[in-house]
Amino acid sequence: MNFEERARQVRGHFFSLSEEIGKVIVGQKGVVEGILTCLFAGGNVLLEGVPGLGKTLLVRTLSQALDLPFSRIQFTPDLMPADIIGTEIIHLEENGQRTMRFQKGPLFSQIVLADEINRATPKTQSALLEAMQEHRITVAGKTYSLEEPFIVLATQNPLEMEGTYLLPEAQLDRFFMKLDVPFTTREELNRILDRTTSTEEASAKAILKREDLLAARRVIREVVATPEVKDYVTRVVLATHPEVEGAGETARKYVRWGASPRGAQALLLAGKVQALIAERYNVSIHDIQRVVLPVLRHRIAVNFEAQADGITEDRVLKTILDSVETPKAALVG
Repeated sequence: MNFEERARQVRGHFFSLSEEIGKVIVGQKGVVEGILTCLFAGGNVLLEGVPGLGKTLLVRTLSQALDLPFSRIQFTPDLMPADIIGTEIIHLEENGQRTMRFQKGPLFSQIVLADEINRATPKTQSALLEAMQEHRITVAGKTYSLEEPFIVLATQNPLEMEGTYLLPEAQLDRFFMKLDVPFTTREELNRILDRTTSTEEASAKAILKREDLLAARRVIREVVATPEVKDYVTRVVLATHPEVEGAGETARKYVRWGASPRGAQALLLAGKVQALIAERYNVSIHDIQRVVLPVLRHRIAVNFEAQADGITEDRVLKTILDSVETPKAALVG
């Protein structure tokens, strides 16, 4: 098949997954699109929202729609790194000899739900770092590769901060997107009541195989990004750094540190997904602008002055977008 045919196939997979998830999850179309963007681009996702909005159910439904192994890790303060990645245990052989054998933990899966990730200690959270970035795990000097595709979907509650720990910046940077899960509307809440209080139980079926997803990721990377679009991504990321020459007043006043090169990579890949699902084969400036908030909001840190003035990361990024000059030739989309 040529590129256009493969692109149409990927677009079909994207919307088929979204429709299948919609059989269980009411509303949350923006969140579902964000998760699928991360899935097709090959990145991890952090979901933040108050309890009861269906974050865990959404991830579980995604796992049902994908023909891939799934594991859930409930993060608690007493969770240890070995509980996640596994540990070496003594194994008794048939001849009576004792040998050390590695017992794999729940991280050896392909879709991993890290539920309430901020309830575990930073030491335990950091056990995910190598897996999230390199897709491998090192234990006792031996490295184990994780089967592709591999994705971590983490949830956290922004309200109950007692007994929780802030995620390390190095780990936040390894999340492709941070998605805020909004509260449901009146209409959506009525539909939720209909689905969850009747005798019928909604469920999703597996409609996408491993090979299809891996092929889709290759197609995504073939989407064209012109030098003008790439330079725009670079200028947006640099504009989040208060120390860079030419940084705007908002960044200099309110930002402690800006986004990393990994943020620029995620921004361009997310833009490619946006272009493909819009039936285009080249990335536009509008594609980039649509994904700036979920891709960069967790990659910048505001200072105490911003907190005192009620300035959020999203507000800073919106101001930066308004200040960065856009090349008119690449605006289409």
